[in-house]
Amino acid sequence: MVVCIVVCMIVGYLFGCIQTGYIVGRVNKIDIRDYGSGNSGTTNTLRTLGKTAAIITFLGDAAKGLVAVNLARYVIMPAFGVEGEAYLWLLTGFAVVLGHNFPFYLGFKGGKGIATTGGVIFAFHWQLGLICAAVFLIITIISKYVSLGSICMVLIIPFILYFNNPQDWKLVVVGCIFTAMAIWRHRANIVRLMNGTENKLGQKVKR
Repeated sequence: MVVCIVVCMIVGYLFGCIQTGYIVGRVNKIDIRDYGSGNSGTTNTLRTLGKTAAIITFLGDAAKGLVAVNLARYVIMPAFGVEGEAYLWLLTGFAVVLGHNFPFYLGFKGGKGIATTGGVIFAFHWQLGLICAAVFLIITIISKYVSLGSICMVLIIPFILYFNNPQDWKLVVVGCIFTAMAIWRHRANIVRLMNGTENKLGQKVKR
């Protein structure tokens, strides 16, 4: 079991290290992390390179969460004879977020993990993924703050995991870890939101 957990986490982290925004930036002959917020996620890509680049980045970052979780669920865990440990799917997903946020080959400077978290939740339970997506979209559209939508989305994760399966406390614990990581990564955004200086959706970054 321990070996299975380690393998799932390593595979998840390596998937997370696939930096879609960084790759898209390099195709456009820039390091996306040198612009705007300095991270390689969808929002900074949108503000720096536009909608097409942002869509590619979002899909790539979400896909690595989907693929890694399903790989753990249907390939790695069965190979080790591990069944029914749903929390391990989420742990694998959290490792993907870690790889996305802290890629070893880029000086541990990546994104904030929201699109990847969304992909992980969809892979875990697509209905819960839809709830997260709905919360993100509603809050973002109303407020025009992507960061606020992201924060609200991750805040509900432990609750929807609990109500989906109240008996499995491990899921709630891992869900809280997802939330804590996202809040920590958005700590500067939270300060700017409180000060009224946070950038709104649609604002561009000068290149």
